[in-house]
Amino acid sequence: MNSPYPLSGRTFVVTGVSRRQGIGYAVASRLAAMGASLFLHHFAPHDDEQPWGADSIDAVVAGIRGRMRDGAELAHAGIDLADPDGGEQLITAAGALGHLDGLVCNHARSGGDGRLGEISWQDLDAHWQVNTRSTLLATKYFADQHDGREGGRVIWMTSGQVAGPMPGEIAYAASKAALAGLTASVADDLVDRRILLNTVNPGPVNTGYLDEGTADRPLEVLRDVLTHCPSGRFGEPDDPARLIAWLLSDDGRWMVGQVLSTEGGFRRW
Repeated sequence: MNSPYPLSGRTFVVTGVSRRQGIGYAVASRLAAMGASLFLHHFAPHDDEQPWGADSIDAVVAGIRGRMRDGAELAHAGIDLADPDGGEQLITAAGALGHLDGLVCNHARSGGDGRLGEISWQDLDAHWQVNTRSTLLATKYFADQHDGREGGRVIWMTSGQVAGPMPGEIAYAASKAALAGLTASVADDLVDRRILLNTVNPGPVNTGYLDEGTADRPLEVLRDVLTHCPSGRFGEPDDPARLIAWLLSDDGRWMVGQVLSTEGGFRRW
C-alpha cells in the first residue's frame, strides 16, 4: 500500500542535532513528519563551551521521536567529528538502520576564530577538521554504502561568505568556502551513482547566537545585522529546513550541484 508520506521507507543521517533551537533539529523534525527513518548525530560537549550552552540530548531525541510516523526508525549517537575517523564513525553507526538514502551535514564548529591577524594555524585546523574534512569523508563513506538506487541525496551547509565578506570569522569562512567551492566537483562525481549533492547557505538564522542573552558577538553587531533583514527578523531554523526537506524529496530531483542561499532578502550593504 502506498504511504501518504513522501519520505516513507527512506533513511537519512542528520548531523549537528544537539539543540532544539538548531537547524539540525528543524531539519530532522521535517523529515520525521515526512515519514523518514533517522539517524541523529550530536556532540553536546561543543555546545557546553558556547555562550548558548548545551541542551538535553534526551529532550532533543524525544522531540524528534514525537514527530515520527508509524514504522519509521530512530537511532542516534554522540560523535566528535574532529576525530580523523569521525566521518567514518558516523556512517558506520548510522548503518545499523540499514541502507542510508541521504546525508545532511549540518554540523559546524563555533568559536576559536577571528580576523586574519588574530588567527593561528590551530584555529584554521580546528575548523577544517570539523567543518570540511569530516563532511568530505562522511560523504565518501555515505557514497560507498549507497547501492545506486534512485533517491540518493547529500546536503552540505556553507555560510554567508558565498555572498559577501566575513572578515571576523576567517577560519570558519575558509572551511565553509571550501565546501561551496567543491560542490560542483563532488556533485559531478556522485551523480553517476544516483546521488544528488547540493549545498545550502541558510543566512543569518538565530539558533541562539543572535539572542541578546546568549550571543557570541557584541549587542551593537546584532542590532546592525537586524537592520539588514527586510522582514524585520532574523531567520528561524525552519526557514532553511523547508528548503533542505524539499531538496531531499522527489520534488528536488532536478537540482544538482548548486550552492543555494535562503536568506530572506538579507542585505549586505
